[in-house]
Amino acid sequence: MVRAVGVVNGLGARWGRELAFGSGQVWTAVGVWPLLAMLAAGAGGPVRVELERALGMPTGEAPGVARELLARLRGTPGCAAALGLWTADRLVVEPGWAEQVDASLRGRLTGDPAVDRAALDRWAREQTGGLLERMPVDAAGAELVLASAVTVRTRWAVPFRPGRFAVAEGPWMGREFVKLERSGPELFERIAVAETSAGPVTEVRMAGDGEVDVHLVLGGPGAAPGAVVAAGFELVSGASRRMPVAGRADGEVWPGLELASVDASSPGDVGVLATAGFLVRAENDLLAAAELFGLRTAALDGDRFPGISRSMPLKVAQAKQVAMAEFSAEGFEAGAVTTVAMVRAAALVASRRFRVRRAVARFDRPFAFLAVHRASGLVLVAGWVAEPAGPA
Repeated sequence: MVRAVGVVNGLGARWGRELAFGSGQVWTAVGVWPLLAMLAAGAGGPVRVELERALGMPTGEAPGVARELLARLRGTPGCAAALGLWTADRLVVEPGWAEQVDASLRGRLTGDPAVDRAALDRWAREQTGGLLERMPVDAAGAELVLASAVTVRTRWAVPFRPGRFAVAEGPWMGREFVKLERSGPELFERIAVAETSAGPVTEVRMAGDGEVDVHLVLGGPGAAPGAVVAAGFELVSGASRRMPVAGRADGEVWPGLELASVDASSPGDVGVLATAGFLVRAENDLLAAAELFGLRTAALDGDRFPGISRSMPLKVAQAKQVAMAEFSAEGFEAGAVTTVAMVRAAALVASRRFRVRRAVARFDRPFAFLAVHRASGLVLVAGWVAEPAGPA
C-alpha cells in the first residue's frame, strides 16, 4: 500500500497542475487509477507501455494493487469505493479480464440509450449514496463501460460555529458568505506553515471522526491554483517540510496567518480557524490530458486491447470524472464517479490571566483542500475553492 499511495498521489498531483480552476475544482486520482489498471491489464503494444508509465508500476502488478486499494477504502470508516463493468451482448470479453470485477457489479448494455442511461445513473446514485445523480458517460454506441465510484464522509468531532464573513480585500471583497469558525488548543497543533514549490503556504489539518483528515492549504495572493494544490501534495508526501506554528516567531508573515502572544483567562496556546464553507462541483475530461493518463494511443483506431476482447478491436472513446465536495459546519463529504467508455475501433494499426500564543488562520480567499486517509497518507480527494458558499 505504501507504493500504491505514492503512485496514486503522484498522479493526482500531476493532474492538478493541468486542470482549470476558474470556477472551483475537485478531483480524485483514486477514482482514475483503478480504471487505468484495468485497461492496462487488457492492453497491448504501445498502449500498455503508455498506461504503465501513467500507473507508475508494471501493468502485471497494477490490477491486484487496484483491488487492494479499493478494498482498503471500503474498510476505511467514512469511505466507500466500487468498480462497475457493463458490456454489450455482441462483445465477447476475455473471461480472465472480466473476472477482476465482482460479478455483482457487472451489467449489460442493452443498446437502448434511455434504458442504459437509467441503469448507469442508478448505479452512480446508489454507489455514492445520492451525492452524485448521474454517470458522466454517453453509452450510445458503446461496447463497454468501466466505472468507479468513491465517496468520503467524515464528521467533525466538534462542529464549527457558523457565522458571516465580511472581507475587506482580495477576490471575495465586499461579499457576504458563510464563515465556519473553530478554536481550541488542539487546533494550535494542527496549523503549520511551509516553504513549497508554490512559495509560502499555510496549512490547517482538520481531523474527522473516522480515518480521514481534511487539509486546507492557503498560498500567497499571486500563487496559481494548481501550484497551491501541488504544494498540498508535497506536504502530504513530505517533499515539503511542515513547520509548526509553535516554532515560529510572533508577527511572522505567512498567508492568512496571524501569530501573536496574548493574555488569556486559561493556560494553553490556542489556534483559531476561520474558513469559508464550500460546495464545489466539477466534471473533467481525462482525454483532454490523454498523455498524463496514458490514453493517447488508447483513443486511436487499431486493435489496442486484445486482453479485453479478441472478438472485436476496441478503443477508448470517452474518459470522464464528475465529482463534488462540501465542507460544512458539521463535517466534510465528497464523491466522484469516473468512467471509461470503449467503442469498436477500426481495424488499423477565570480571572487569572495567562500569557499564551494564538495562531489565527483566515481562509477568506481561494484556497486548496485535500481529503487524506490518515494512516496511509493517500489523498482521496483534492480540489480548489474558487467561490465560497453563500448565505443560508
